[in-house]
Amino acid sequence: MRNIRGSALVPILLCTAVLLAACGGDSGRSPDSPESTDSPNESTTAPTSPVVSPTPIGSPTPAPGTTAEAPVSLTVEFSVDGTTPSSTWTLQCDGAEPREGSTVPDPAGACAVLADQGAAALAEPAAGLMCTQEIRGMQRAHVTGMVRGEAVDASFSLTDGCQISRWERLTALLGPADGSL
Repeated sequence: MRNIRGSALVPILLCTAVLLAACGGDSGRSPDSPESTDSPNESTTAPTSPVVSPTPIGSPTPAPGTTAEAPVSLTVEFSVDGTTPSSTWTLQCDGAEPREGSTVPDPAGACAVLADQGAAALAEPAAGLMCTQEIRGMQRAHVTGMVRGEAVDASFSLTDGCQISRWERLTALLGPADGSL
């Protein structure tokens, strides 16, 4: 029985080696195809046309003479009592520079954070993260808009240690995390 298995293994290994050799080299030519007789200046492949990415339907195209939308364009609805928006702020940035008219607490600081971290700066804490059970205040903020082509819809509160830390990292955008109970 042992000799039969050993003798069957040799043809299998040989077939595998032949198949692997057939897959390599020769740029896709079959083994019996003649070598190319083209002169060095002649091409045997058809010319290729450049690949053009289609423009998605509904993509904004700036009109001539106007500026494109800011890479960062956000609206912040701030609520002191946690229920009714008491203030609405805006932020528009070109890189780390705020555009005129941005009304968040610290436009330059907010643009710097978003230029460095992108939309990830607004991300929720990781699932399953252990957070201290504390409430600093009733403040809430809701941020919507675009950050470098990525849609943003994030809510912020002061309801546990992770959320408080998240708010404090974005003080320039949301204001200080000085809530009242």
